[in-house]
Amino acid sequence: MTVTSPTFDELLTRAEGLVTRGRRSILGIVGAPAAGKTTLARGLADALGNRAVVVGMDGFHLAQVELQRLGRTERKGAPDTFDSHGYVNLLRRIKETSETVYAPLFRREIEEPIAGAVCVPPEVPLVITEGNYLLVDEEPWREVPGLLEEVWFLKPDEQERIERLVNRHRRYGRTLVEAKGRALGSDQRNADLIETTASRADLVLENLPLQNFVI
Repeated sequence: MTVTSPTFDELLTRAEGLVTRGRRSILGIVGAPAAGKTTLARGLADALGNRAVVVGMDGFHLAQVELQRLGRTERKGAPDTFDSHGYVNLLRRIKETSETVYAPLFRREIEEPIAGAVCVPPEVPLVITEGNYLLVDEEPWREVPGLLEEVWFLKPDEQERIERLVNRHRRYGRTLVEAKGRALGSDQRNADLIETTASRADLVLENLPLQNFVI
């Protein structure tokens, strides 16, 4: 594990090193809710153009109807509210297949995953996958690191992360009270679990200036 505060260009150079290996690589980006995973992943993919595509773990959220059946609606975002086996199998397929793979996409405005929304063509050399639980040492999550070339853990200032998370919840319709309750309740319990996995990352990226990471 290396702890660092690199520039975007430095991270882009490192990602490009994965592209030039002559075979498909998967880069993992992990961190707590609102740590900046999607911002960084999309910034890298935009800079790399047709050499990279982003596949989010959030596409494997269980649908609301299934969460209701399981009695887990209030715990949405916890490890057992994802199709974790499906996510692992998709990464394995991305790694091994020579065919086009379609991945799901989570749509926050409807709080549901959409199947087949992300196309991963066989000629794309780098897949960037981002999510909360890439380094959790429980089955089947513990299979994920073996499918990735590198894993980067985002560690922003905690107060800034919580503020971003509250603002995100408000953008999608929650009141200020509801947003704070979610951010400091179930989201924080998940964040505490995610924090324990940082030591398994190849890089721990501290306090990245995310406003500079959008191309």
